[in-house]
Amino acid sequence: MPTIDYEVSEHVATITVNNPPLNVFTPTLHHDLFDVLQAFNADPDVRCGILTGEGDRAFSAGDDIKSERPNRTRLELVERHLSPSRAFDTDEYPGWEHEVMTMPRYKPIIAAVNGYCLGQGFLYLMTLTDIRYATPEAHFGMPEIAYGMGGAGGALSLGKLIPHTAAMELLLLGEKVDAAKAERMFLINAVVAPDKVMATARAAAERIASHPPLGVRIEMESYQRGLDLNRADSLALAGHMYRLARSVQSTEPPLSDES
Repeated sequence: MPTIDYEVSEHVATITVNNPPLNVFTPTLHHDLFDVLQAFNADPDVRCGILTGEGDRAFSAGDDIKSERPNRTRLELVERHLSPSRAFDTDEYPGWEHEVMTMPRYKPIIAAVNGYCLGQGFLYLMTLTDIRYATPEAHFGMPEIAYGMGGAGGALSLGKLIPHTAAMELLLLGEKVDAAKAERMFLINAVVAPDKVMATARAAAERIASHPPLGVRIEMESYQRGLDLNRADSLALAGHMYRLARSVQSTEPPLSDES
């Protein structure tokens, strides 16, 4: 049975998409991932996460195209899409992937990528992870454009995350890129041997988890919110959050006007 596995050890949560061989997402798995991420965000003992896929063939090859779609009328589809609440709260496409990608998250997640990372798997990689390691056999891409299913560029704001030309190559050509090219495109941080990729992700997660959680939270939130602000407002936000954090850190030396 496909699952989203969740394990916590020493302040680090490991989230595994477990639907081999390609770890495709069914509607139910999207819902399960939403629930797991809520638990991850809410647990004060968890300071960092690792997101990976079961086995070595795929991080996730995207959505399960074999999942049965309900026979809805056009009116039902429009009403479901525009409904502010889940009037159609069932596990189907489109479904909980929107809630997953728009969920506020101020805890870092490290990616460990094996094999294919395509389509919805690629969208989750880019929206849910902050530092990424991949094996040489990993491949990345958004093949949906070949079937007329555009829109990933808007969903990701991909041009804010990687260079414009790299974003356009991924979104418009619809071709897969290997791990070495993905590193050059700034999609991943490093290419790591298959037998070391989880250990590398774990070491990074433990390093982050060793930092004061409040400092990590401040850094994450000021960074994310600052992406959509102008320079002056971004500096003001970061300054306010920094002072807020310092004011409650009793072990720190007294603040001064020069600090």
